[in-house]
Amino acid sequence: MDDFFHGRLGNPAARPSQKVPRTPPWDVKYHRGIETLLPGPPMARIDDEDLFQSSTMTFGEHLEELRVCLIRATMGLAVAVLIGFMVARPFVHLIEQPLKRALANYYSNRAVETFDTWQPRVDGGPPLPYSREEVIDAVERHGMSFELREIHADRLARVLGTAPAPPAASAAPTSAKVDAPAGFGMDDLVPVLLWQPMVKDSRVSITTLSAQEAFGMYVKAALLVGILLASPWIFYQLWTFVAAGLYPHEKRYVHVFLPISTLLFLAGAFLAFFFVFDFVLDYLLQFNAWLGLDPDPRISEWMGFVLILPIGFGIGFQLPLVMLFLERIGIVDVETYASQWRLAVVIIFVVSAILTPADPYSLLFLAVPLCLLYFGGLAICRWLPPVRAREG
Repeated sequence: MDDFFHGRLGNPAARPSQKVPRTPPWDVKYHRGIETLLPGPPMARIDDEDLFQSSTMTFGEHLEELRVCLIRATMGLAVAVLIGFMVARPFVHLIEQPLKRALANYYSNRAVETFDTWQPRVDGGPPLPYSREEVIDAVERHGMSFELREIHADRLARVLGTAPAPPAASAAPTSAKVDAPAGFGMDDLVPVLLWQPMVKDSRVSITTLSAQEAFGMYVKAALLVGILLASPWIFYQLWTFVAAGLYPHEKRYVHVFLPISTLLFLAGAFLAFFFVFDFVLDYLLQFNAWLGLDPDPRISEWMGFVLILPIGFGIGFQLPLVMLFLERIGIVDVETYASQWRLAVVIIFVVSAILTPADPYSLLFLAVPLCLLYFGGLAICRWLPPVRAREG
């Protein structure tokens, strides 16, 4: 036994070779033949071992973060809508202008077309009292509109008191036969043009069909103003929720993307309002003319159109940022963007058809810029170095 205790256990070299699993931070010490594990010096911390620190959240915590962000975004939108109620009236007059311009252009073209297609009732009948050059000058330069009417010139002169005095009554016997009236005299009608300023033309005015429709239009205008004013705050809350689930080195992208995202949204909205509306309205009104229908737009329907199109353009213009964000966090790589561009173009046209009214002009005016933004986002992902590379 003494040999056993003093020989094999006391001498480490005499012990049987047996691998005892040990954790690297521990040092092995021997005192009087007894093995002791003592804490060793701390190991160097791996540079990226703590990526999940302060960003690891449970599913319930994500839902709570979403709830908080939605409440904050809703409160900001409510405040912006209250401000929108204060400026809704001038805003309504502002958004009426594209529709009124389109209606004025439509009826100006109809006026020239009416002049060109008019024919006298009988061969050699009285012509129109103005030349084509005079009509175009009045319509295009002076903003006038006219309605073509026909009258009996002698009856009008009689009403105005400019007709020549009738001949004195003859001394014919009372038993003489009196001629019967000749009838209405369709062939004696003379064309006249009744002029008025285009802004006072009732066909250009926008109508409501019920008393409460104006109030609904006022609320929609305040809502649209509120969305535009609150868009920076809403996007900030959106990116805050996204950042809650990101690694610390990925959260820095949020601070870069937030102002760019807001500018892209406003750029899309202003493009729709100041550029796209005119082309879309001209197309829709010309389609009415092709069907032989005269438009009678309602302000509530036009407000719904105004509400949908700018918001759709603003959301669509977020495409390059979404592409860059997904590429930076490693969900999609540049090669996938480059190889799947045909599928992306198809998806862009489908989404554009959903976000715009049922006309080809608004679809093309959204889909074509989005295709350009897609390839622009691809170029940014390929040539813009990551933040770490730039800092290095």
